[in-house]
Amino acid sequence: MDKTKKFKEFFKKFWYLLWKDDSLKGWIFSLIFLFVFIKFILFPTLSLLTGTALPLAIVDSCSMYHKGNLFSNFDSWWKTHEWKYTPYNISNKTFKDFRLDNGFNKGDILLMIKANPEKLKVGDIIIFEAGQKNPIIHRIMKIEKRGDKYFFSTMGDNNNGQLSVEEEISQDQLVGKTVFKLAPYVGWGKLIFYEKARTPSERGFCEEN
Repeated sequence: MDKTKKFKEFFKKFWYLLWKDDSLKGWIFSLIFLFVFIKFILFPTLSLLTGTALPLAIVDSCSMYHKGNLFSNFDSWWKTHEWKYTPYNISNKTFKDFRLDNGFNKGDILLMIKANPEKLKVGDIIIFEAGQKNPIIHRIMKIEKRGDKYFFSTMGDNNNGQLSVEEEISQDQLVGKTVFKLAPYVGWGKLIFYEKARTPSERGFCEEN
């Protein structure tokens, strides 16, 4: 048997085992293949294309949630949250022009790109390291340039004010910038395994603050 035939035979067996074999062996093989593909092919490729080490981010908190999520009413949400944007001179018209003005939900998967400090604007949503277990994904409220460095101040759409760790974020802490919501709720497939380890207030679905 020549090399072409051997390859065809191998590929047929591989394809059957991956997609058509309903046995335990087939399931285990498929899971291993998907893990290897995502970790060693998909993520490195996305990282190269997007310029960030975290091209896909799973939202693991409710800090950017808007009541109703995909069907949220912006005007109703703004009436409740307007007070916290007044100090930043951000009006409802200004906020409506921001990317993802309806926020996002716990379990959503976001597509990230490299965050170039000099190109970021107020209203952009960034992901940054804050000395916690997971990076934080919040919206930029203020930008300052000191010398040749940029510093950012952020706030979660659903938070009643700022966290101390986000009052001054150095450009060195930036991980990426959110482009759009790639897959609503899909991240729950992973988050569900970590829910029991969370505090009671952090578990379950989101509610508006």
